[in-house]
Amino acid sequence: MPVAEEKPLTIVIAADTYLPNVNGAAMFCYRLATEMHARGHRVHVLAVRGDDGKTFTEIRDEAIVHRLKSHSVPTHEYFRIVAPWEVNRQIDRLLADIKPDVIHAQSHYMIGQRSVGWAKKNKVRSVATNHFMPENLDPFLPFPQWFKRIVAHNSWKDMGKIFGRADAVTTPTPLAAKAMRERAKLMNVLPLSNGIEVGNYELAPGEQIIKNDFPTILFAGRLAVEKNIHELIEALPLMTQVPDAIIEIVGGGEQRVHLEKIADDLGIRDRVRFLGLVSDEELRQAYLRCDVFCQPGTAELQSLVTLEALSASRPVVLANAMALPHLVDEGVNGYMFKPGDRQDLADKLDRILALSEDERAKLGQAGHRKVMNHAQRKTMDSFEALYRGEKVSTH
Repeated sequence: MPVAEEKPLTIVIAADTYLPNVNGAAMFCYRLATEMHARGHRVHVLAVRGDDGKTFTEIRDEAIVHRLKSHSVPTHEYFRIVAPWEVNRQIDRLLADIKPDVIHAQSHYMIGQRSVGWAKKNKVRSVATNHFMPENLDPFLPFPQWFKRIVAHNSWKDMGKIFGRADAVTTPTPLAAKAMRERAKLMNVLPLSNGIEVGNYELAPGEQIIKNDFPTILFAGRLAVEKNIHELIEALPLMTQVPDAIIEIVGGGEQRVHLEKIADDLGIRDRVRFLGLVSDEELRQAYLRCDVFCQPGTAELQSLVTLEALSASRPVVLANAMALPHLVDEGVNGYMFKPGDRQDLADKLDRILALSEDERAKLGQAGHRKVMNHAQRKTMDSFEALYRGEKVSTH
């Protein structure tokens, strides 16, 4: 009997970031809420309010979302934080009213911390998932590096203390699980992929994609410092085998003006196309239209956009950093490059774009086979089992 046919659960997803924010953690929470709702569970989300004002509740298709009073952060385009003295009692009241069977915290900061604490105190099952490394905050902390190291150390320590109270702890990749064991002293961390609906990015039978006139490199994601998109732009004029390649950049973020200036200064502005925020279908078309996908970010715990590109059967060139090497079999579905080495990046892009269309298709097919290990149904089945207190295997 499928798990979904058992008694429906009341699930609370405690998320510091949620739609309309566009980032990996927010999209995972949305997909999780959508799937659990579709399986017949009652889903509530605790998240920050996206603008100034009091806490309020909104009814969305996938969940009842409780937007908590929040404050903007001057160093980030949209990230907002809650003040514990303003929202902790509100969180307690909301959880008491909701009467959840399980609470799923998405970070150990603010909302997640209070929710896990409430669950422990009230003997409610809790699951905690870590989506990022504390060092990811570096670009947004206006402090010297020595002070940032202290912040990161204390954040890891807090993660261990807070997540150590949860009944189950997960993170998207084995690499992240290893880091959490070593730095947060969390011994029982399940590496559990965020999952992806592979079929969403496959070419439909008989579907025709209008390709660009020039070989196309795609980047998709937030235009943020840690994504290192400038390295991709600066590598473009270093390509020699395919000197007419162009870059399409999908996404918005605080770095756009800076990136446009780099392209202007290099005299390649006509070869770097900023598409901004696009619809899901437009993003799908961009994956299917490109010839190679590039992710130069060095702080990726999984990289959903890379999984999406692999689902679309695109070869990839990824930074040899964090979790990205887990997604590349060298020469089989793409290549890795040394972070910061523009020439190495240019050479790897050249190597793929110089291949025949059939040869690139073979790389893409290999990538598609690899991404099947990250099928969304497998992920959602695992989280549903964790919610019920069942044992989950990651093999």
